[in-house]
Amino acid sequence: MHRIVNIEAGAVRATFRPPAFAHQWVDFEATAQGDVAARLADATIAIVNKRRLTADLIAGLPALQMVAVAATGYNNIDLDACRARGIVVSNVRGYARETVPEHVFALLLALIRQIGPYHRSVAAGRWQQSEQFCYFDYPIRDLAGRKLGLLGSGTLGQGVARIAEAFGMTVLRGEHKGATGLREGYVPFERLIGEADVISLHCPLTEHTRHLIGAFELAAMKPGALLINTARGGLVDEQALADALRAGRIGGAGFDVLSEEPPRDNPLLAADLLEAGNFILTPHVAWSSGEAMQALADQLIGNIEAFAAGTPRNRVA
Repeated sequence: MHRIVNIEAGAVRATFRPPAFAHQWVDFEATAQGDVAARLADATIAIVNKRRLTADLIAGLPALQMVAVAATGYNNIDLDACRARGIVVSNVRGYARETVPEHVFALLLALIRQIGPYHRSVAAGRWQQSEQFCYFDYPIRDLAGRKLGLLGSGTLGQGVARIAEAFGMTVLRGEHKGATGLREGYVPFERLIGEADVISLHCPLTEHTRHLIGAFELAAMKPGALLINTARGGLVDEQALADALRAGRIGGAGFDVLSEEPPRDNPLLAADLLEAGNFILTPHVAWSSGEAMQALADQLIGNIEAFAAGTPRNRVA
């Protein structure tokens, strides 16, 4: 009988239906990294979200047969160690195809239409004291006619592109940074950086994409350009972004992710940035609509059932 242990049950607010085979199921609302090994000691199937499964930790889990990742990203799992042991690793895919693109445009619209600054000014009494019916303290721009640059054109990037086109934007799909060739329908990375009015990131975090956007790229962006990141915090040099925002080198940024989560000490948490009208930070919730979390839970159980039936799916190892 399989023993299924979910060490981060609180990371997904959804109903997990029981897998359709004999099993024991154990939930832990949250698990400190130091407690992972003990809690997975007898598990044959581990459900993991963000906790790390290192090679040393995996070596100490002789019963483990499958890691069911309750997310799309799996850079917290040592895949080589899993392959060496024959441990199946499966992730969930496509569940956020609606919710993440919608969050991208929530951030983008709030920035380009100055929603935060205007709301705060009304709360402070500015409208009530105005001599006319409105005021123009914060310039508003339209999305129509602007260029959206996508770095990452998978399911989420494609969803963002569809919404952008509905707003009347032109979509540029960027080639890999440093690529020697150019795929059909893509533009060089450097051209996208220099031409886009909005850059939206939808890449996985790898050794090749870490700090994909750094001081050089920020300096090369159009002065009023906006940077949106709902992918991974490490894609952007956060100190360089903080410097660029303070210096007014770009128009603004909307982020849902940081390089360390929960954040402890991050340059983008500085009070002057969080209070400025050109930077919005949300706590990694772009993926978390009720509909998306239920789709994630359903797919995860499907992955576990497929593994138990001897036909694993969504394998990354």
